[in-house]
Amino acid sequence: MHAAFPHFSREINQIMQLGAVNSTASELMDRAGGRFLAEGMAKLLKLGFGFLMWDSIFNRGQPEKAETFFNDNFVIKDFTVPGGKRYYQGKFLIRTKKPDDDMNVLLKFCPQPGKLYKKTPLGTFLDPFSVITTETFKENKADRIEKDQDQVDLVIRFKDVKSIKGLLKQPDVDMVDLLLNNVVQLTGNIGHLFKLGAIAQNVKSEVDLPKL
Repeated sequence: MHAAFPHFSREINQIMQLGAVNSTASELMDRAGGRFLAEGMAKLLKLGFGFLMWDSIFNRGQPEKAETFFNDNFVIKDFTVPGGKRYYQGKFLIRTKKPDDDMNVLLKFCPQPGKLYKKTPLGTFLDPFSVITTETFKENKADRIEKDQDQVDLVIRFKDVKSIKGLLKQPDVDMVDLLLNNVVQLTGNIGHLFKLGAIAQNVKSEVDLPKL
């Protein structure tokens, strides 16, 4: 389990930096309110994860690279389902322990498999921004989502907004220490943390991410 935590902290932080390229979303991360932090985090995660595939398809003209990355990370061979494959559909709810923070982000992978590809005059291409979706919620709705196992696989709950901002500036934080010190609490299927860390590491390996 320990091996997964550094990828969650370091690579996820850097992916949000990648999402900030040519974006003003990073300005939201510096504001005091949890709602601003949630909006900024949601936007940067979506842009960061989508950047690699978008760049491959449209900037470098390498749609096969995006397809390969997608297949390696999100396609699961399963001969019990029609077509012999399904998609990784992990759902993560990121919150804090303080209700007044109003910091709630829901991260979903491949939430609508039927919309992963788009038809264009040049052919059918993977839509990189359909691979991941992010939403922010008020506390009462986030409470309801957390209790619904169909809505979320893993809840990642930080101590408060200040602790999240601190992590974003410390890419080498030991997540095990954070757990032991009650800075972070995990609820749900821990196996999804491994998958999230692996995807983040693979994104990082594919591009030259900016240093923190």
